[in-house]
Amino acid sequence: MDDFTPSDLKTILHSKRANIYYLQHCRVLVKGGRVEYVTDEGKQSLYWNIPVANTTTVLLGTGTSITQAAMRELAKAGVLVGFCGGGGTPLFSANEVDVEVAWLSPQSEYRPTEYLQGWVRFWFDDSQRLEAAKIFQRMRLERIERLWLNNRALQDAGFNVPAERLKHLLKETEARNEQAGDNTMLLTEEARLTKALFKLAVDATGYGDFTRAKRGTGGDPANRFLDHGNYLAYGLGATATWVLGLPHGLSILHGKTRRGGLVFDVADLVKDATILPQAFISAMRGDEEQEFRQACIDSLTRSESLDFMIDALKAVADQLGGAGR
Repeated sequence: MDDFTPSDLKTILHSKRANIYYLQHCRVLVKGGRVEYVTDEGKQSLYWNIPVANTTTVLLGTGTSITQAAMRELAKAGVLVGFCGGGGTPLFSANEVDVEVAWLSPQSEYRPTEYLQGWVRFWFDDSQRLEAAKIFQRMRLERIERLWLNNRALQDAGFNVPAERLKHLLKETEARNEQAGDNTMLLTEEARLTKALFKLAVDATGYGDFTRAKRGTGGDPANRFLDHGNYLAYGLGATATWVLGLPHGLSILHGKTRRGGLVFDVADLVKDATILPQAFISAMRGDEEQEFRQACIDSLTRSESLDFMIDALKAVADQLGGAGR
């Protein structure tokens, strides 16, 4: 029988952790051996605990600061930290400003290497990298169908999509993906799919006229919520790749020449399925940013999105690179 230390028994797998934090106008520090964030109200300072062992990601927004001691404890717990603007967007890190996705990753020499080894076995082969991208797209389409249809939470919120219309769109997209001869064709089809999904969401919620704006330029609530929610997905994507020891530069579809491309790839597994419908639901309800963020986190947790991301990465590394064999 294996021996366990008390610290081992306290460890929570990243895929089972419940918390994503977005903080603004506060200080993050260590007090009494615990990581806490401090807010000032008048002459009082209020301290709130961050359960680091049950946290995947901390986003630090406008007016935040963090101590070296707090960063040490977050790193020991394997929590990814990102600096961002107000409302969660745009996202940048302290050492790499203006990069769309860049994280301060906890340093550890003891993460697994088998998935990295499996990943690089296929990654340098263009045809296998394209096949990996197609596998991700299949998983993405299956998840959209599963989470958009027969979903009690979406139905209760008034998000009802005609099943046959959605299935026809996904089936057509799958066929085009399978015929794609390169990444450009896959990306073109991805853009077509996303535009069609926006149309379905607009019709389902009665949102009216909608045009997806570039990040930071959309004035309407749905565009702002999409930006905000997508960064939550990027946080989970960065966590999933870190857990398995996969560098963010080893992308299979997006931004092969950019360091954060794999985070985009992994986040796309859940963005359309989870973030997109919630953005339109919250926009129609008139939700505040915090209400929308909490709804997204609840949905991501309820659908076990981080589990799904990690399993997808492991499946591709195993299928194409022989990881774990």
